[in-house]
Amino acid sequence: MGRDLGVPTGSLGWLVAIGQLGYLAGLVLLVPLGDVLDRRRLITVHLALVAAGLAVTAVAPLAWTAFAGLAAAGVFAVVVQTTVAYTASISPPGEAGRNLGIVTSGVVIGILGARIIAGVLADVWGWRSIYLTLAVLAAVLAVLVRTALPADARPDTAVRYGRLLRSFGVMFTRPVFLGRGLIAFFLFASFGALWSGMALPLAGAPWHLSQTQIGLFGVAGLAGALGAARSGRWGDGGHARRVTGLALALLAVSWAAIGQLTWSLPLLVLGVILLDFAVQAVHVSNQHTLAGAYPGRTSTAIGAYMVFYSLGSAAGAAATTALFDVAGWTGPTVLGAVLALCALATWALSPNPAPAARPLPSKSPTPATRHQAKA
Repeated sequence: MGRDLGVPTGSLGWLVAIGQLGYLAGLVLLVPLGDVLDRRRLITVHLALVAAGLAVTAVAPLAWTAFAGLAAAGVFAVVVQTTVAYTASISPPGEAGRNLGIVTSGVVIGILGARIIAGVLADVWGWRSIYLTLAVLAAVLAVLVRTALPADARPDTAVRYGRLLRSFGVMFTRPVFLGRGLIAFFLFASFGALWSGMALPLAGAPWHLSQTQIGLFGVAGLAGALGAARSGRWGDGGHARRVTGLALALLAVSWAAIGQLTWSLPLLVLGVILLDFAVQAVHVSNQHTLAGAYPGRTSTAIGAYMVFYSLGSAAGAAATTALFDVAGWTGPTVLGAVLALCALATWALSPNPAPAARPLPSKSPTPATRHQAKA
């Protein structure tokens, strides 16, 4: 893409980061709507708009056009978070963690599986075919969602959009939420340091791998992500905090193997499996904790949490290509390991989640509720 569109090597990370920044805007402005509108309808509309952004990217003649398409696709790709909140809202009691684990594994399988397919498509038909294929798939999904998914719980339509956005901001004053959010920031910055930069050394000496061969490393990531599907059940059993700590320690260890990329591909594969397992186990545990803590504002809580994800992924993607340009693979390796240790330190210092957090403000109090508060 960089060669075709004239993007210099040091700026290649922005091809990923621009989508993440669009994603950040969508998290703030769109995901909270799931608490006041029909989530099934939101999922349908957002998938259709993702398809439009991907189609623009596929036919982009210039770099700025591709960036615009990627940004638009990123804004409406928050359909994933609306889907997570939708899953939590329709899950029977005691099964939310299990179902979130399944959905999150599905998301990761899509992300990493797309890397494998993208490598093949890029070699056969060029990078534009990837975005065209994804645009078609997103459009088909929009139709399937509207016709196949069950109806969501009745939304709280009495809440105004402005008040909803204010409740979004209130989230950032909650200690448990902030702890989980900062863990997510460091977690996904470490994740981005690997997946946004790994193609550069693998395409160069001594490996000189093709796009298809590089894409096959997604198989290793799939193995780790599938293993993490069970972490939701551990969360249902009350072990979310312990799972998070163990997984973050494993994330730090994974970088010792990933750092050997320049001479050992088997060690790289091992590191990728460990990293993806750790990232998804923590991610599922975080979402399970927040869905349980804020049951009346699940979309708002998940959307606010994913702000940290978006910022971390964008920072990791942009930093890793710049560091590789200066220090080779050593730069991204040190960065990824330090970020993992920062996440582990945040977990150690963060408070234990309470069984349920105080509900976020949504409506003006009625006379009855004011009387109850005085009592």
